[in-house]
Amino acid sequence: MNREQAIQLVDRYIHSDWLKKHSLATAAIMERLAGRLGGDPDRWWIIGVLHDLDFDITQDPQTHGRKSEQILQEIGVSRDIIKAILAHNADGLGLERTDTLDYAITAAESITGLIVATALVMPDKRLASVKPASVLKRMKKKDFARKVSRESILLCEQAGIPLEEFAGIAVAAMQDIAAELDL
Repeated sequence: MNREQAIQLVDRYIHSDWLKKHSLATAAIMERLAGRLGGDPDRWWIIGVLHDLDFDITQDPQTHGRKSEQILQEIGVSRDIIKAILAHNADGLGLERTDTLDYAITAAESITGLIVATALVMPDKRLASVKPASVLKRMKKKDFARKVSRESILLCEQAGIPLEEFAGIAVAAMQDIAAELDL
């Protein structure tokens, strides 16, 4: 699987614009995390962009990821990529996260919502105005972006990255693709 093939799958299975942007944001963060944690940037980017491949189909936390697993198995995607994709919804699927990649994808996909919400409260509503400290400050406010799992974001520490550094990596990654995210 290469990036082009992954984008073709995203275009085929993900129909909502916000979910495509979320997938691209997650992919950008995962690529940066790969560089920091010694992973393969292309592989980690692919995991990030495909992690919600079946969300438009399932929309059910108890099954989300299983249709992706089936789709990806049928086209011969490696088991380690599929395992990481399933790990981002380990809680819903009753699975256990076991390695750095599992924690990284969960934290990466979770922080995207907090960063977008932070950008949207900025006067210019742009990612360029978002600072990691702003994200961390809003993370402490439970009533801000309520649906964002703070516990999932904190799994960055299980991946070996302190929260402050993780926020910086995530903000920078999303700022790099701000035009694609329309932010």
